[in-house]
Amino acid sequence: MTETLPHLTLFSAAPALSAENGQLRIDDKFVAGMRLHAAQWGGPVTAVMRDAGQAALPFTSLYAPEELGFNVTLLAPDAPAASALEARPGLVLVSADMTDQLQIGPAAKNMGLSVVYGIEYTLGTRLRIAMIDQNRSLAKRLWSALWNYRQEKKRRRALREADGIQLNGFPAAQDYGALNQYALRYLDNRMRRDMFATAGEMAVRKRYHAAGGPLRLIHSGRLEALKGAHLLIPLAEQLAAQDVPFTFAIYGDGSLAPQIGAQIAAKGLGDKVTLHGPVPFETTLVPVSRQQADLFVSCHVQSDPSCTYIEAMGCGLPVLGFDNQMLSPLVRDSSGGWTVPMNQTRRMAARIAELAADRPAVLATAEAALAYARRHDFESEFAARMEHLKRVFNLTCPIDLTFAAPRG
Repeated sequence: MTETLPHLTLFSAAPALSAENGQLRIDDKFVAGMRLHAAQWGGPVTAVMRDAGQAALPFTSLYAPEELGFNVTLLAPDAPAASALEARPGLVLVSADMTDQLQIGPAAKNMGLSVVYGIEYTLGTRLRIAMIDQNRSLAKRLWSALWNYRQEKKRRRALREADGIQLNGFPAAQDYGALNQYALRYLDNRMRRDMFATAGEMAVRKRYHAAGGPLRLIHSGRLEALKGAHLLIPLAEQLAAQDVPFTFAIYGDGSLAPQIGAQIAAKGLGDKVTLHGPVPFETTLVPVSRQQADLFVSCHVQSDPSCTYIEAMGCGLPVLGFDNQMLSPLVRDSSGGWTVPMNQTRRMAARIAELAADRPAVLATAEAALAYARRHDFESEFAARMEHLKRVFNLTCPIDLTFAAPRG
């Protein structure tokens, strides 16, 4: 039975290192994710990873190949990605966000393999990222935009010709979903079922609002202009100028962290705004969000899928942010937050002022956000992706293979 199971091969963006005694140095979160793939696929699973050479790899550990629970093919830095393919019954999962993986699909299909592409970034997001990078000259930014336009034609062809596609977030689904008959939209996030805000925590929050405490704002993420972090302190200034009762906890790190810290002191916001460094997601950020916050505030100007939105909702927090192409449809679909026009921090401050005076609206939207996040927990989203892969394989494979029950 085991020998007749299809082989699942995932082409990873994460690199790895070959170490002494045949061990591999691999990112710990990647290993955990691959072990879950192996358990739910039910057949042989291989991760294709680039050899990082002499590069330092943070957040990694040494693993003996036999303890991983999945196979690893280590590609030389300059080796074509498609050279890792093997002609055997199976399916390959590749990323259309990685330009070097766009040619894997045709090569895999020529070998009789089923192909599924995953994607999360749209052309619009890629162009905005290219043009917002102030560390590059205008000429280089324009060249990058032109390069992205040229790659998009190849990307759309790869998605059309694949046996199936998986689309992370609303923007990718809107831009690419119609290209393939077997398309799955999912909402990637890290909220397991045991991590959601409890009824008791929601009741405590309700009592806090009834007592009239300041509206507790929270933000987490990379503190970069690309993520809108430069707008956080101007927003806080406007709230303070309007005498809105609020506190603002900012979690994260990035190139703007020193500037944000200096602005907090210079603007006299230290009694309201606190800059924290990065903290562990599961053991610190989630409990803080569930127990010490009322509203997640995002100044994110891009339209990438940003799992932060769903994760905040899972902590019982409604989300307020700009009307980018991810948050706007998410708010419409969930009734779990609000949006304001892009870059309009004054409009955002006005909305926060309204919410500070209307706590029942905050509580009702928080409940809707939590209910929506529960419908998209990590386990359900991951299981849907694995089921999609199996359906695609069964539809495209020329021979009838039976899947064993998942291991473990």
